[in-house]
Amino acid sequence: MNNKTMMTDFYELTMAQVYFDQGKKDEIGYFDIFFRTNPFNGGYTMTGGLQETIEYLQNLNFDDEDIEFLRSTGSFSEEFLNYLKDLKFTGDVYAMPDGTAAFPNESVLTVRANMIEAQIIETALLANFNHGSLVTTKAKRITSAAQGIPVMEFGARRARGIDSAIEASKNAYIGGCKGTSNVYAGKKYNIPVMGTMAHSLVQESECEYDAFLAYAKSHPDNCIFLVDTFDTLKSGIPNAIRVSKEYLEPNGYRLKGIRIDSGDLVYLSKAAKQMLTDAGYSDATICLSNGLDEYSITNMLNEGAVIDSIGAGDNISASKERVNGVYKLVAIEKEGEIIPKIKVSGDTVKTTNPGVKKVYRFYDFDSGKVLGDVIARSDEVISTKNYTLVSDKDPWKKTEISDYIVRNLQLPIFKGGKLVYKEPTLEKKQVYCEDEYQTLTARITDINNPHTYYVDLSEKMRQQKEYMLYDAMSKAANTAMNNIDYQKIKRK
Repeated sequence: MNNKTMMTDFYELTMAQVYFDQGKKDEIGYFDIFFRTNPFNGGYTMTGGLQETIEYLQNLNFDDEDIEFLRSTGSFSEEFLNYLKDLKFTGDVYAMPDGTAAFPNESVLTVRANMIEAQIIETALLANFNHGSLVTTKAKRITSAAQGIPVMEFGARRARGIDSAIEASKNAYIGGCKGTSNVYAGKKYNIPVMGTMAHSLVQESECEYDAFLAYAKSHPDNCIFLVDTFDTLKSGIPNAIRVSKEYLEPNGYRLKGIRIDSGDLVYLSKAAKQMLTDAGYSDATICLSNGLDEYSITNMLNEGAVIDSIGAGDNISASKERVNGVYKLVAIEKEGEIIPKIKVSGDTVKTTNPGVKKVYRFYDFDSGKVLGDVIARSDEVISTKNYTLVSDKDPWKKTEISDYIVRNLQLPIFKGGKLVYKEPTLEKKQVYCEDEYQTLTARITDINNPHTYYVDLSEKMRQQKEYMLYDAMSKAANTAMNNIDYQKIKRK
């Protein structure tokens, strides 16, 4: 296993040096990972990256080369470097499992650890969460738009590096893709590998017919020809049919299908289906690709495109969007007392929810659909019979609910540095992700105009936040007045 401990921002270590110098190496801090908006202007986010975080924390240690590099920067004391030599993760982690439907401002992952450990791991945990959640969410949006049509992920060549490509293939599978073209990911994660041919095979040959014939001789039981290298309807499909008639059928095989990767896919798929049917290949499948996403797939289906499978690449593995997950201190622990902390910002959305929290989700007892989430203090007990959801932004907006099932979304992952969570198989993660998606209402999953989902604060949580905001603003005002007095004195 690669040791990725040094995958941290430099300021994490400079802050850790400060904690060490101040005698705070044993001070316990609580940090939350959460995000402020859903990616893709969507109504939900499917979480990802927990598996990578588990592996990272299990292997957290600074080796001799790491220490020597840090020494060469001239920024750290020898006492601190000696401390880092023995560093292991000894804290607690609670998290939503990969594939959980999550919403803005919810604590997706919570770390309880000494300040040095908690600070050093920030960068890696955010990188894992942001990338994993981005790919899982996009894959779920695309596979859901496909309405049961199998989607293959083949975006490895568009990903941002090898490691990114491998993890993207895994998270795409969790998000509902049926397989990947990425052989390494297939081997590492036991994901079905899929794919047939590219345009270069056709270009290298003397003619398209020769390319298809050569492929048929090597792979007679899996002949899906890429038919758009020159002309889909005038050349590609006729040559595919000819190879099937002249070589495959005489040898006991049959044309399995075609793939179209350019042009007007709706028109071409309809025309291709008719040509294949007229030639006696109504059972041949049609795979469409070429930069497809949830919007183009939805439009093609609405226009009657004939699609048996979909290839999706860069829009899954190299999306231009991002998940803006952040990692914020929410409490410290001194002498057994948990002291909430808050970050106040002139930008309201950046003001954090203080303290150690739990996120509860309410489901309608009959339909199993979500009713709303509440962010509560960790010491609260949520009623299992009746509850009032109160809007965080508009407290006068209240919704009374009953006949529900309530669930705490975070699970214990590490306790005292020891892994206590049993990772599900990838197949079970995929099923779990789909089950989570099915609990969402159509208004939430709408790709064009999604409903804003209720994520509210409990009354105790709201009171705590309001008190801390008032206290912080009062202190800021007093500080400002003191600064004014100082300036007057200075001028005199």
